[in-house]
Amino acid sequence: MKLRLHQFLSKCGEFSSKADVKKAIWDGDITVNDSIVKNIAYEFKPAKRSVKYRGKELFLPETDVYFLLNKPAGCICSRLNSQELELNKNSVYEIFRDAVEPPVYESLVTVGRLDEDTTGFLLVTTDGKLVHTITDPHKKIKKTYRVTTEEKITEKQLESIRNGVAVSVIEYGSLEEFETRPATIELESESCALLTIDEGKKRQIRRMFTSLDNHVIRLHRISTEAMVLDDFNLQPGQFCSLTREQINRALFS
Repeated sequence: MKLRLHQFLSKCGEFSSKADVKKAIWDGDITVNDSIVKNIAYEFKPAKRSVKYRGKELFLPETDVYFLLNKPAGCICSRLNSQELELNKNSVYEIFRDAVEPPVYESLVTVGRLDEDTTGFLLVTTDGKLVHTITDPHKKIKKTYRVTTEEKITEKQLESIRNGVAVSVIEYGSLEEFETRPATIELESESCALLTIDEGKKRQIRRMFTSLDNHVIRLHRISTEAMVLDDFNLQPGQFCSLTREQINRALFS
């Protein structure tokens, strides 16, 4: 798999910030196969190229790691940019900053995303192939959520969700339309249900209920396939290590 030069340098753990990465490249301190490269977007296969910083050879982390996080509310699933820092946003990645080595921290990615106010089951890993496999819509990986709504969930709404919802929403001045695949839903109470979907469009569940004239007030992911968050006794903001074998058994067997 090819990486851009700035991506490789961010993952290798030598640099403390993206600004340091860019400076090293632009200053001519980075060589690829002993040739200076000043293009941050230069693409190459790390397995076939030697990258050095001031003569020191750099490497990507050798062993992938896997974590299950009980995502707390109020955290976004992306690295914080300058605007988000000014707005005092919180990121799930900050939970890991002091708990793992810098090269691991720089390489972490979330397996899909939960929006800022959604809580619960979230896999975080350095394994890009696993991320692609789980988030590939053709794999139809099942995720189950506890959905609490503003109004009573009607039989008509249940029927629509089970058959597929025609979503039509206007956000930030633009119209987005799509139809969801049939889903499984069972009521826990008049305004709370367990919903299982096998796709993951942006803000899909919230948009489904909005299109059905109801609104989600709490959303908590409780499982992915056979891996259930409650089995790990994690409080909000806590995480635990997993093995690839555990994930394979629970998600793909």
